[in-house]
Amino acid sequence: MQRIPTAGPGQQRARQLRVTGALAKARRTVLLPALIACIPLHAAELKLTDLADLTLEQLANIEVTSVSRHSERLADAPASIYVITNDDIRRSGARSLAEALRLAPNLQVARTSASTYAISSRGFNNSLGNKLLVLIDGRTVYTPLFSGVFWDQQDVLLEDIDRIEVISGPGATLWGANAVNGVINIISRSARDSQGALFTAGGGNLDAGTAARYGGPLGESGHFRIYGKLREFQNTRKASGTDLPDGWRQGQAGFRADWVLPRRSFTIQGDTYSGRGDERSTGGRVEVAGTNLLGRWNEKFDGGSDLQVQAYFDRSNRDDKAGFQGDVDTWDVELQHSIPFSRQKVIWGGAGQTSGVISASR
Repeated sequence: MQRIPTAGPGQQRARQLRVTGALAKARRTVLLPALIACIPLHAAELKLTDLADLTLEQLANIEVTSVSRHSERLADAPASIYVITNDDIRRSGARSLAEALRLAPNLQVARTSASTYAISSRGFNNSLGNKLLVLIDGRTVYTPLFSGVFWDQQDVLLEDIDRIEVISGPGATLWGANAVNGVINIISRSARDSQGALFTAGGGNLDAGTAARYGGPLGESGHFRIYGKLREFQNTRKASGTDLPDGWRQGQAGFRADWVLPRRSFTIQGDTYSGRGDERSTGGRVEVAGTNLLGRWNEKFDGGSDLQVQAYFDRSNRDDKAGFQGDVDTWDVELQHSIPFSRQKVIWGGAGQTSGVISASR
């Protein structure tokens, strides 16, 4: 017969303490939610704010505009959408716009050289991907040279980005051509939210950059900001240890001004940039330059309807004898009118775009 050991006084005391601790934990688990439920609503919200910076409910309440062309909660958006916030970009340590897009799980981002990237959605990524629509503050940045995006020419001040909305799936009904696999909408902060002076600098063995920005009031209802930035990417290196002549240097400057009144607002912004790569053994160096100017007017009417009119001009030049090159001028005008109807909202409008390729070759 097997003998069952008996517990001594010390073991019994330890067992009692464990049981008592478990019961106390159970009481806290049951009673704490009940006590929180008894707190008045405003006190409970204050407590939750102290416990966490952002709750799941607050995450669901993030407003997006890219899915239905009007502001709505992320949880109500009828599409698969991922939002990259300014705080996400800051915490990631991203140094360029393309690197910030790596934060979206519904995008494939591959670096093809020191300054160029291949970015696609829904697979089939390649350096000439032409089925993804990219917008910067409502301005389409794809080039008609191959209906894709030259990512080495697209640069923004990351500190001024409010959010990046990435939609998976077709969006041509609302956004027009090229929105086959998805839409990337990069939305910057208003000038009112970027006041004061800012200076950033960083560097390492692969890249370096510096940027400065200043914002201030503009009359009684307006604000402005101006910025300038420089960036440099060193040559990439093969596994054998030899360098590839694909280094890149680019400078960019721009401005934004916003006037906000109770029932109307107006925005004007623009950028200019110039960049070049190192001398290559297969066709010389790559040189790019460009300028853009955008204006947007919003008006709210009685009854809840609102009107938006936007127009922009974009000029880009690319000199790449081993790839695409050409001068492109783009004019774009669009109008959108939103009318509330019972529990729904009817949105109608129209847009027209003209792109003139002055000279191009491949």
